[in-house]
Amino acid sequence: MSSSALSRLSNIHGHLHPSDSNSMIGEGLVKVSPEVSEALSCGHAVVALESTIISHGMPYPQNLETAKEVEAIVRKNGAVPATVAILDGKPCIGLSMEELERLATLGTRAQKTARRDIAHVVASRGNGATTVSATMYFASMVGISVFVTGGIGGVHRHGEQTMDISSDLTELGRTPVAVISAGVKSILDIPRTLEYLETQGVCVATYKTNEFPAFFTEKSGCKVTCRVDTPEDCARLIDANMKLKLGTGILIAVPIPKEHSASGNMIESAIQSALREARDKNITGNAETPFLLARVNEITGGASLASNIALVKNNSLVGAKIAVALAQLREREHSNRGCLSFQEKDD
Repeated sequence: MSSSALSRLSNIHGHLHPSDSNSMIGEGLVKVSPEVSEALSCGHAVVALESTIISHGMPYPQNLETAKEVEAIVRKNGAVPATVAILDGKPCIGLSMEELERLATLGTRAQKTARRDIAHVVASRGNGATTVSATMYFASMVGISVFVTGGIGGVHRHGEQTMDISSDLTELGRTPVAVISAGVKSILDIPRTLEYLETQGVCVATYKTNEFPAFFTEKSGCKVTCRVDTPEDCARLIDANMKLKLGTGILIAVPIPKEHSASGNMIESAIQSALREARDKNITGNAETPFLLARVNEITGGASLASNIALVKNNSLVGAKIAVALAQLREREHSNRGCLSFQEKDD
């Protein structure tokens, strides 16, 4: 990492204390790619990307092709992609093409890594594909404010009995990163998930709509009070959240494009069938979501996977534009402060 990048990272007031963050990077506990490092040092737009969707979301080589296409979309729209993963026990923020291909070929042999699993995967020098919670943690560590994913985890159906609640929600309640997603995976309990996020103090915003999307479909029936209509709106929201030091993340829900929206009834029927199978086979915990998504895809004849890929690409486009708008906002504020300082000296 260049000295200028390290200097900038040391001044970032993110989730960790600056000295802690700087120490981890300086001691080699975390590897930041040269491209991401340079972008951060210059104040350019960077978008964090998770890696579980690569390892557990779809088969090889479709997973590699999708990962490359998503990174290309981010670059085309003016931002630098920073895919996050743990390789040989080393947390990596920004992957080379070789590392991306390695992760794709590892597939489910890479451990699905949430925040709770980070220390174990690092200590055992294992390979980990980061979920939303782990990706948010590492993004915040180095000062990346925007993170794109497909859909976040949430409160599972019948969660009031099982207490099965994704760590994505608690991470949003304690890590100041904006998560751009197509809402909550519709295999989950969306109303209870939104209630839980409210309890965690998380601002939930919807993009160009008043209704929270349901991952595969544009609408869930749940209304949201915070609406944003442009990347600039999103940038101002993120900037205000950071300046106020609220300490929480923001969830910006982007509906799947209409042309890719799956039939709500067809998807719901497939979900109910998959849920029954999961209960019959006693599939629970972090194995449940990959199983359900895979079964729903099989039952719908591949329609749900096609929709999944389409919404991830759309989220990447929107997320890159938000990251660029945020970088531009911060640059203008920095320039204005510089002008004021110069005027004060001149006076």
